[in-house]
Amino acid sequence: MNTATAARTLDFKHVRLTLDGSVALLTLNHVEVLNSISSDMLQGINDALDAVTDPANDVRCLLLTGEGRAFCTGANLQGRKPSAEGKAAKAGSTLETEFHPTLRRFRDLHCPIVAAVNGPCAGAGMSFAMLGDLIYAARSSYFLQAFRRIGLVPDCGATWLLPRLVGRARAMELSLLGDKLPAETAAEWGIVNKVLDDDQLMPEALKLARMLSEGPTVALALTRRLYWDSPSNSFEEQLDAEARAQRKAGASADFAEGVSAFLQKRTAQFRGR
Repeated sequence: MNTATAARTLDFKHVRLTLDGSVALLTLNHVEVLNSISSDMLQGINDALDAVTDPANDVRCLLLTGEGRAFCTGANLQGRKPSAEGKAAKAGSTLETEFHPTLRRFRDLHCPIVAAVNGPCAGAGMSFAMLGDLIYAARSSYFLQAFRRIGLVPDCGATWLLPRLVGRARAMELSLLGDKLPAETAAEWGIVNKVLDDDQLMPEALKLARMLSEGPTVALALTRRLYWDSPSNSFEEQLDAEARAQRKAGASADFAEGVSAFLQKRTAQFRGR
């Protein structure tokens, strides 16, 4: 991150949050299990999101990545025992009570999200990556819908997110066959925005996050909300939603600054207000 600013690091359960200027770097940090997601990690993520959404921290872009050699390999299955019917114990209720509220917090976040996929990205981890508004991936990374390997269905929003990124046929292929999808192919299919050499992933992702954080983040937040809502809206409903969002963006100080900078032929200094 930009060493000219005084970065602060906050440690939560299996999660590290670094606040540097207007960028927050949220790192999944349980390398012993390749950053697989447990109830403890979900609590850590939510604690980190509390800090991200605290107005006092003035976070205007969130960067999500994993520590070590993996982004996230899905749900942490250690200690879970199948029931007599062969299903993961309480899998559905855990989704509803722990995963879903966290996923909704990412969806409703007030600022853009960049995902930097630094290694294996599987199961629920792939869903978390797909929540990124922009996704960069290391060349050595791969994506995997791993659920069929343990007799479960895709979850954490995968059956909504994936077909909207790659289409029904490819989503079915990934989910029914459970094959690894290399980063380069993920880019060709529309999951990933850019593939980078491994040693360039974080520098480039941080550069992108910094650029977004310096943008008109009121408008950027409204934009991401419009795209989240558009699949369930009719054309007429989306036109109305755009008009409502434009009224809010047009009332922002960033809009006034943007117009002023344009007329004065200078670079706009957006404040996210």
